[in-house]
This record gives sequence, C-alpha cells and structure tokens, in this order.
Amino acid sequence: MTQSKTDTSPAMTGASPGKEPVIVATDVEKWYDNGFHVLKGVSLTVNRGEVVVVMGPSGSGKSTFIRTFNALEPYQKGNIEVDGIQISHDLKNIETVRQEVGMVFQQFNLFPHLTVLQNITLAPIWVRRWPKAKAQEVAMQLLERVGILEQAHKFPGQLSGGQQQRVAIARSLAMQPKVMLFDEPTSALDPEMVREVLDVMRGLAETGITMVCVTHEVGFAREVADRVVLMADGLLVEENTPEAFFNDPKEERTRKFLSQII
Repeated sequence: MTQSKTDTSPAMTGASPGKEPVIVATDVEKWYDNGFHVLKGVSLTVNRGEVVVVMGPSGSGKSTFIRTFNALEPYQKGNIEVDGIQISHDLKNIETVRQEVGMVFQQFNLFPHLTVLQNITLAPIWVRRWPKAKAQEVAMQLLERVGILEQAHKFPGQLSGGQQQRVAIARSLAMQPKVMLFDEPTSALDPEMVREVLDVMRGLAETGITMVCVTHEVGFAREVADRVVLMADGLLVEENTPEAFFNDPKEERTRKFLSQII
C-alpha cells in the first residue's frame, strides 16, 4: 500500500495535504427518470493508492454513486473528475476514463460462450490493441494471481460462483486500470465462496492500486480500508478511518446502521 492504516487522519471530503487525488466528486446530484432523488449533493475525494469502502443500507445510493465514476450512471448536477478527466457528456472523455477504471459487479457478466482466457483477453485485444500473444500472457499471469490458472480453458458455466468472480476481477485487471471499483462483489456468492474473493481483493489492495468498494463485509473493511464511508438516503453521512468508524461513530445514523450489521 502507498499509505499505512495508522497514518490516515480522520478524512474530510477534500484532498489531504501531500496526497494526490485520483477521484474527485463534488456536490453530485442525480435523479432517476421517475423523479426519485437518489444522490443529494454527495462529495468524496479518493487519493491515489487509497482503499475506500462505502457502506450503507439498501437504497442509499452507494452503488449508483460509484457507477458515476465511470459514467455507467449519468448525473445531473455537480462535478466528477477521474485522474484529471472530467466525466461529462463528452464521449471521448468517457471512453478514456473507462479504459482507466476497472469495475467488478455483483453479477459476473462473463460471456458464457467464451472460455475464461477469451473473456479476459477480449478487451485488451480490441480496446488496447494488444497482440493476441501479449494479451494471453498477461491473462495467464492474472489467472495465476487470482488462484485459478487451471481454469483458463474452461467456460464460465463450468466454474463456481467464486471462481467466476475471480475471473471477473482478472478481466478488469487485464486492462491495467488505475482505479478498481467493486460493487458488492460478494453479495451474489454462497458464504463459503465469499472468502476466496475477499482474499483476492486483499492481495490487490496490497499492490497499492486505488480501490473503491461497496460492501457490507465488516472484516474486510476493518483490515483493508484506509477510509470507510457511510451513505444513507442519498447522502454521505460519515467517513473516517476504520477504527474510528466502527469503534467511535460520530453520527446516530451510523450507529444505527452498525447495530444492524455487527
């Protein structure tokens, strides 16, 4: 990691001195087509190499919020910049950001008719314009890294849920992103498969890549996060170091949420 868990002071939404912001979201607001106000002026800065865990009850806007970081969800007011690039309606900017921001979803979204190796090499070949041999070499290295090298030539339907999610992580990493977003990556898994995915995410965090993770996995947040954020009712309620967030929450809404999950 580029920073230790002990040197992170209680973080505010602005960038801390000496740290390089990579995601800067300022007063972000979003309405759904039915008029529902899902994001109500949310601001968050994520520094390079930082691991930020976003928690909150269902319907709080947390998944919608991180999906605005790579323009999977549009927003109507405020501003978002990723590595200095503003996310707007400019398709060129969106394309650039999506090449630099990997995302792992609740569902695995693998192509069932392609092998594991083909799923991972598809984007590097077509988007990065890598030679097939290079893409395959990187893919095999990533499969070894996530612990399923032997599954390279199988199809997704032949794998367990945990294995498929590890393929999805490897697929995102194959694009060599600067930022990784995780949207409740273990919520669709059986309990015995959760640990293997979290172990991969822990190892990834140790490499120093910037990560924003929506999850309810308290143990992961305590161990890996530099900051933990609570969202509720479309608002960012509280953010702090894991120790302060879990042991001494400042807001009553945070205390209520933690009482329901711990």
